Amino acid sequence: MWIYRERAVQTLREQVRRDQLGSFVRLKGGFPFPLAGAVYWLALGIAGYSMTLESWNLAAFVFSGAIFPLAILFSKLFRSDFMRDSTATGDVLGPAFTSMLLFYAIAFPAYAYAPELVPLIVAVGMSQHWPVIGWSYGKPALYSAHAVIRAIGAAALWMTLPDGRTTLLPFWVAAVYLGTVVAILIVWRRERAAAPA
Repeated sequence: MWIYRERAVQTLREQVRRDQLGSFVRLKGGFPFPLAGAVYWLALGIAGYSMTLESWNLAAFVFSGAIFPLAILFSKLFRSDFMRDSTATGDVLGPAFTSMLLFYAIAFPAYAYAPELVPLIVAVGMSQHWPVIGWSYGKPALYSAHAVIRAIGAAALWMTLPDGRTTLLPFWVAAVYLGTVVAILIVWRRERAAAPA
């Protein structure tokens, strides 16, 4: 009985892994999302040169809602329509995004009581779902690397270059996003070439 169960679990794991990698190939690794994130953070970095910290923080909150529609637009332009794709692990996305959005419970009070923390909270908080997204594509290391590199760099910039909290920090996050887009597309090409016809 135990051996049968172990085999069944192993078979299920293999099936899920095939489904995850199939989704990764079909959706080009979901690269329109980090591309949309890069646009958002580039815009925030540019805005940081002319906005007060309070205005920048408010813009970061308000315009974060533009990332998803922008990702939908990019997914249509690049023929990677994630809205029509279905996978066995797709149900994990709701909890992943819910856990990520909980960062607002820290960001909103910081806006009122410690506004200088908001750029760091937003930079790190909006990446909390990346490891789970990576798992859903069968590539947890690649997507987790994005979140870890982003968080370490954002914290280092926030601590060492306080005058760059609304300029250099967003540009750092945008650069990590763009690097992630490149990495995803490199891995996607490799996986697509290896996928059975």
